[in-house]
Amino acid sequence: MSDAVPEPSQEVAAEPEDDPAAPAPLNVPRTPTGDAGVDAQLERLGDTDHLATDGHVEVYEDVHRGLRDALTALDARPGPPAPSPSYQKPYQNRS
Repeated sequence: MSDAVPEPSQEVAAEPEDDPAAPAPLNVPRTPTGDAGVDAQLERLGDTDHLATDGHVEVYEDVHRGLRDALTALDARPGPPAPSPSYQKPYQNRS
């Protein structure tokens, strides 16, 4: 028996395996809406392209919160003035 360490054989470089669990860009197109706040939230969705699946939830919740805040802000804008109380619609006139 020999105590000599065998020489390592030349190993063939392993090709990267297709790992379905690895992060992969979805390449979903995001069309600008014209609202800077909404567009920033939609771009934030691109962060999921570089995260493992278990990291997506945090991004989705953050984007959902941002979009909900944008919708709430629309409700806070002043709208047109309400009609005066003395205004009566023609079908409400009774003789």
